[in-house]
Amino acid sequence: MTEPDWVQHAIWWHVYPIGFVGAEQAAGAADRHPDRTADHRLGQLVPWLDYVVELGASGLALGPVFASETHGYDTTDYFRIDPRLGDDADFDELIAQCHARGLKVLLDGVFNHVGRSFGPFQRVLTEGPGAPAASWFRLQWPESGWTPGTEPGYDDFEGHHHLVALNHDEPAVGVLVTDVMKHWLGRGADGWRLDAAYAVPASYWAPVLAEVRRDFPEAYFVGEYIHGDFAEEVERSTLDSVTQYELWKAVWSSLNDANFYELASALERHNGFLDSFVPLTFVGNHDVTRLASKLDNPDQLALALTVLLTVGGTPSIYYGDEQAFRGVKEDRAGGDDAVRPAFPAGPAELAAAGWPVYHLHQELISLRRRHSWLHRARTTVLTLSNEHLVYQARDDGGADNGETGDGGALTVALNLSATPADLPVPSGAGTLLAGQGRQRPERNVVSLPGFGWAVLGIG
Repeated sequence: MTEPDWVQHAIWWHVYPIGFVGAEQAAGAADRHPDRTADHRLGQLVPWLDYVVELGASGLALGPVFASETHGYDTTDYFRIDPRLGDDADFDELIAQCHARGLKVLLDGVFNHVGRSFGPFQRVLTEGPGAPAASWFRLQWPESGWTPGTEPGYDDFEGHHHLVALNHDEPAVGVLVTDVMKHWLGRGADGWRLDAAYAVPASYWAPVLAEVRRDFPEAYFVGEYIHGDFAEEVERSTLDSVTQYELWKAVWSSLNDANFYELASALERHNGFLDSFVPLTFVGNHDVTRLASKLDNPDQLALALTVLLTVGGTPSIYYGDEQAFRGVKEDRAGGDDAVRPAFPAGPAELAAAGWPVYHLHQELISLRRRHSWLHRARTTVLTLSNEHLVYQARDDGGADNGETGDGGALTVALNLSATPADLPVPSGAGTLLAGQGRQRPERNVVSLPGFGWAVLGIG
């Protein structure tokens, strides 16, 4: 495992900046001009940093902040802050404000593809196959020969023709990505989320990351993977982690279908991943329907959050989910807008209805921070039915990370039914640390209300 030690305590608050600050959804030609005056919007995040700390998070995971055409994932200049967000000074101030509060900062690197307005690609269109950067892209030139004004065919990202795929077999692309990573780590960032890492050959990342780690050994690298052999991809790429979409799907799906067997199976798979790396875990992000909208029954939201914060992983909370924001992602132009909203000027402007969910997050994050071994915890299912689940989260190497007292074990009981339930728990499971259950130690039982949950342990 290559992840830095500080990641054991990392809990991210994940923000999509362009949406958060209410920036224009598309940058015009004037926005890409080097003399374009920046809109200093990144500073709108600063009034929320104390809110993040009070939530219990330890890091700010930023979506794209670099110059782009529209949504940030069509980069036009990797070395420039998007002028819709601000400039270098705004970035530096945000980093300083985060670090002053002990918050790490994770950047979003889109290194599989670029926007059509990316400077080197535009020079290829102008200069033809003789352009110095022609080998940076996977191009198909006319068989009859190129003439000025003739655009070549090119590989794109999953059929989105405005996203031009980079050629990762070209060494100069590796140099570019390495330089970009080092540049922003040098300005204070603490790590990188690598967008669409699954679309890049895993072998590409290893030499790039080795070079970056030479100068920044404490940097953290997590790749976006949606499916596949996660463990093999991590081994070949030398990434620290990947996004755990399998667990994300199993959480909401098992609740909607009243099928805890699906979740139990996913937890067993999750245990296997933890043998070689610690996945980035989440129940919401910028690419999916919000949990409060995904669940057929919002009363089950607490169960989903309990799973997220009591199993192994590096948890990420998507901004607004901690307030039970709703939003449905749709497969159409602008279909992400509902899950990437603007936030108000400060926490005092949030609706009162969301604060109970915020306090639930605080309760469970506090529990997790008191038991930092949960970062690598394995789960063992003790009781399983369609609507009832009891599992134990245990750290097999608890003595190695300073945990004392409980030996690194928590028992989690979940009731998916509206009907109260008595669920068995192990003898010596400890006392109720969080949740709504009533402990009955004489019977080794915890009594849960409908849709109730409980966490038992020592300490």
